[in-house]
Amino acid sequence: MNPQLAPQQPDEFDWPLAYDAETLLRRFIQTFLERNTFARRLSDQMRDRTGTDFYEWVDHFSLSPEHRDALLAAGLLRELVEAPPGVEVYHHPKAMMPRGIVQSGGSEHGAPLNLAIRTESVIDFIARHNLAQKTNGRFGAGLRRVLVSDEAGHQFSAVERLAYRGFLLNPRQPGWVESVIAVRELWRTRKRDFPDDADGVAHALDVQRRAIDVVGPDVACDLFFSEERSYWEIRNRAGQIQKRRQDSLGLGWSNHDHHTFRSSRRFFADLIEFFLRFGFKKRERYYAGTQAGWGAQIIEHFDTGITVFADVDLMPEETSVDFSVERLVDAPRLSTVGLWCGLHGDSLLQSGMHHLEARFDFSLLREQLASAGVATMKPFSDFAFLKQAFTEGERWPVNPERVRSLLARGLITHQQAGFFLKSGAVGSHLENLQRKGGFKGFNQKSVSVIIEATDPRNIQPPTKV
Repeated sequence: MNPQLAPQQPDEFDWPLAYDAETLLRRFIQTFLERNTFARRLSDQMRDRTGTDFYEWVDHFSLSPEHRDALLAAGLLRELVEAPPGVEVYHHPKAMMPRGIVQSGGSEHGAPLNLAIRTESVIDFIARHNLAQKTNGRFGAGLRRVLVSDEAGHQFSAVERLAYRGFLLNPRQPGWVESVIAVRELWRTRKRDFPDDADGVAHALDVQRRAIDVVGPDVACDLFFSEERSYWEIRNRAGQIQKRRQDSLGLGWSNHDHHTFRSSRRFFADLIEFFLRFGFKKRERYYAGTQAGWGAQIIEHFDTGITVFADVDLMPEETSVDFSVERLVDAPRLSTVGLWCGLHGDSLLQSGMHHLEARFDFSLLREQLASAGVATMKPFSDFAFLKQAFTEGERWPVNPERVRSLLARGLITHQQAGFFLKSGAVGSHLENLQRKGGFKGFNQKSVSVIIEATDPRNIQPPTKV
């Protein structure tokens, strides 16, 4: 068991601001960029064409042993993962930032001799940059690598990971590639819409069991979220535009920060159980029932680097309930999350994710998306260490049966029912996020603001001129 996955106490979720560590790592990365033309040019392209910061794509870089003390002084610790002999891996256990690899000859005059960015697909990266190099590692491997550029010994690489934090190019057993393809297809063809949502949840759990039996929980998890991003993207224009921008450089969504799933009260415990079966561990749990009618359980999967923000309606009297375990009964009224699920379906089923959040240069992305015709809502977090804003919501048509059911149960008014049937309701967003100091957490008050701002009852369709 990795020490990072040991049970944690609530105060361990008071995430620090690791500015010293970020400053140190950025300095090393900058010295590498000064010595590798390809990487420096790509950094400029990332800024100008995708609104992202090269730093956020860095998977790891190498340093010589004389820099070990500097890493330790900045708060990085030794991470026990698979690595070649003589290689030590350092990470910050409570912050989001690249890892440092300490090895003999890892740097020269303070500049890393090896630096790798993480992409969703090294094959896509090779294709987009017209490279002739071959990939180390076959499809389905935990780690695939391609050496992109070697300038005076300063080697720039791109890597692709599949539920693996190590650094060994281990060959897989015979039949593994076929197994990965089979599980990917299981998730892609999963039936989402059932007359009774309980049958849909049972089906999702059954597909998950079969996927885990074939490839194990970690790989099944990574493949699941890849398909969930694709499903969300199909229904979100801002996501399509930004993904196309990032794909133009062969990057994919490797800058994802967290995935937000909304759930009805009836199935929230099932949703959390579904994720726990993948190996997720619980982090913060927000009780905003008295404030904004919602609660959230944040969970993290260490080996894939995936974080989930799971939302549910929470009543004022339920602020002491562990709603991630205790099954919630239907409430007499719907808050924002419950109404969204009532109109569109749960995220695990019909609707897919409410939003994908990725890490960007906050101001730059707003400007670039605006020039592409995508407007951004007012920021709901605007701190030096955390900036967040939704793109304007994608309006989805609603199933008349769902509207009639909500009306029959007295959960919406006749006027609201007519409005939803005529104009639909906001379904999804892309979230623009920028973190500084490696800050890993969220702000409950800020989230309350955006949840209230995106209530389907409060959003009118744009007026046609």
